[in-house]
Amino acid sequence: MSEFFFAGSIILALAAGYLMGSVSFAVVVSRIMGLRDPRSFGSGNPGATNVLRGGNKLAAVLTLLGDAAKGWLAVVLAAWAISRGWLPDAALPLAGLGAFLGHLYPVFLGFRGGKGVATALGVLLALQPWLALATALTWAIVAAVTRYSSLAAIIAAIFAPLYYILGGNVAWRLDTLVASVIVAISVLLLARHHENIARLLAGKESRIGAKKK
Repeated sequence: MSEFFFAGSIILALAAGYLMGSVSFAVVVSRIMGLRDPRSFGSGNPGATNVLRGGNKLAAVLTLLGDAAKGWLAVVLAAWAISRGWLPDAALPLAGLGAFLGHLYPVFLGFRGGKGVATALGVLLALQPWLALATALTWAIVAAVTRYSSLAAIIAAIFAPLYYILGGNVAWRLDTLVASVIVAISVLLLARHHENIARLLAGKESRIGAKKK
């Protein structure tokens, strides 16, 4: 495999994943259902949690599923292309990273996107189903106990790479790359939640189901 082919394939995987990730289901679902743009109320974040603040649970669920599905699909399509010999193995996790970056910085929304929790979960589901399950359970337990979606996401983001490193074999190059991508996604998730962290410390963060004034 030539270096040119390898570099071009990696760029293609990242770009394809990015474009898929740039589709904001919070905005799409809200428009289809005739709801307010999620960027116009609450936290202003185009994500499932803020859609839920608008009072429509079905729209929030559809947003969650859509945002997770695009992360999952980006990796699955990359896996299919790899099986055909069209992409190198390294494209697998990088397609997922591209989808995650697309959700955070979507070209269709002026590079102002959501925080990527659902999309990250979709990527993990495609890469390692057991890791996605462990991370989702971590989020669910913390959210159920504290009713803070942001805190649940922060804790889950911290534990996700630890789960993978402790439960996976990073001896092979691809696994090392997967671990690096998971760490990068976790770091970006934490960075995107910096305002939530500040509000949590100040005791001003809104809880799940609460409406912001």
